[in-house]
Amino acid sequence: MSQEPFLVRFARDYGWRAYAIPVLTVITVWVLFDVFTADQPATGVMAASTSEVSTTDRGAGPDPAQVESMDVPLTELPPGGAYTQRGDGTFRQVGTALPRVGQGVERTYTYVVEIENGVNTSAYGGDDAFVAAVDATLSDPKSWTADPQFAFEHVSGDAEPDLRIQLTSLDTTHSLCGNDIAMETSCFYSDGGRVMINESRWLRGAAPFEGDLGSYRQYLINHEVGHGLGYAAHDVCTADGELAPIMMQQTLSLNNSELFKIDPSEVYPDDNATCEFNPWPYPRGF
Repeated sequence: MSQEPFLVRFARDYGWRAYAIPVLTVITVWVLFDVFTADQPATGVMAASTSEVSTTDRGAGPDPAQVESMDVPLTELPPGGAYTQRGDGTFRQVGTALPRVGQGVERTYTYVVEIENGVNTSAYGGDDAFVAAVDATLSDPKSWTADPQFAFEHVSGDAEPDLRIQLTSLDTTHSLCGNDIAMETSCFYSDGGRVMINESRWLRGAAPFEGDLGSYRQYLINHEVGHGLGYAAHDVCTADGELAPIMMQQTLSLNNSELFKIDPSEVYPDDNATCEFNPWPYPRGF
């Protein structure tokens, strides 16, 4: 009796499973191949881009404490971009009217924001950036509206505002602020309620703020608007390490003795007290 071939006997003994096993084996091999090759770069371009990532260990980042403080004489602006020496003395209004901010128990101060024609604001974000900084500063809860007596409302130019917050060229600032000291400053010009922001300072900042231009701009607005609210006198540093009062002349120095040397007729005692810069009237609340 002849013996049956192996495949015939295998098919008779296992039936349909004899056909399923080879098929499942092929499928399993294909799936495993796909899984282990899926995370590999599909092209040479991806592999090349991955190799461009630097693996250099640079250690710790720059430490400002290891760099000497900016040694800028009080009579000079910090280094920086070019500012406008002379505008044409006329102003363009920027921004739009906004709802009132603050309680205004005593008074709501209306204001408009203006930029002198001839002043090119493109280097620091354009006209919209200036007006946004003014609106955001005056509506901040650490600003003057922390005092319930005050409120602010940005109005249109059709209304006669209490305050005109103006970005002005160097010459215009000098001519209206008086510039009785040999330093670039801003001022409040009472005729017309003009809060005059010296563009050279808006662009360059002030050495006491150690490069923090955003905080310095907030200080400029709050300080000069403070004069417009009736805070005519300047304030002194009360103790070493304390936050400087908003009405201290922080543009020039945070040290009472240095401010005393600039103008002995001012309020500053010659006690060498040095404060920390502070852009807000009420940094810790009212």
